[in-house]
Amino acid sequence: MMRGTKPHMQTDPEAITDITAPDWLSADAATEWDRVMPILSERRILTVADLGSLENYCTAIGQVRQMERHLQEHGHVIDVEGAMKRNPAVGIQADAMTRSRLLAAELGLTPVSRSRPAIREDDDADSLVD
Repeated sequence: MMRGTKPHMQTDPEAITDITAPDWLSADAATEWDRVMPILSERRILTVADLGSLENYCTAIGQVRQMERHLQEHGHVIDVEGAMKRNPAVGIQADAMTRSRLLAAELGLTPVSRSRPAIREDDDADSLVD
């Protein structure tokens, strides 16, 4: 590899090129699926083994959006029997944001994860042979 050039992401011959969102996903999660599936399909890196991560990522993004709507309507602080308390949706949203960020990185959907070199199994085998 030439110095200063980015490595090319390795494609998978068994890559999924298009699959529709599962029916059980929420509307918000299905919207995210429809947004990222063309990106992942074009890169030819998503396989059947990755579908669980994609489903979980989309579910987490759906929860973030659902909690945001709830917070916009009800606020971040709620009155519970005369005491002001943090709305539980704040924590649910924060957890979903963390999960979605981690899963996005696994799927190559973040700028940092896209800039990392692809790990190839044959490189590991070559390094064992001297």
